[in-house]
Amino acid sequence: MVLLDDQDQVLMLWRHRVVPDRWGWELPGGLIDVDEEPVDAAARELEEETGYRAGEVEHLGAYQPMPGIADAERFAFVGRNPERVGDPTDLSEAARVEWVPLASVPQMIETGDIWSAASLIALSRVLMKGRG
Repeated sequence: MVLLDDQDQVLMLWRHRVVPDRWGWELPGGLIDVDEEPVDAAARELEEETGYRAGEVEHLGAYQPMPGIADAERFAFVGRNPERVGDPTDLSEAARVEWVPLASVPQMIETGDIWSAASLIALSRVLMKGRG
């Protein structure tokens, strides 16, 4: 979920990924539970990982990150009108949760600070669409 505030900032997580042994900024997200809709999973993960809810949510699209290797459909959403509802409940998810200016995202991608496929795809889609 790309959560945007009224100051053109996006809520991001500073995370370490064990397999590549690499730190980077990522968007909140996670797995869809059985019998859960993708939009509901995105909202649940957002709240668990950040302590925020989105007042409105828009579907950005679906994508396959590795179509030649696995059927692993992913879904991207943009949320607006954030509401802080508490502290993150899943404290193992990120070392830091911060609002980042959306205008700085292209440079963060260029420098490799944002490198995960899910974050790259969702943020690129938001940047292409504009705030709309």
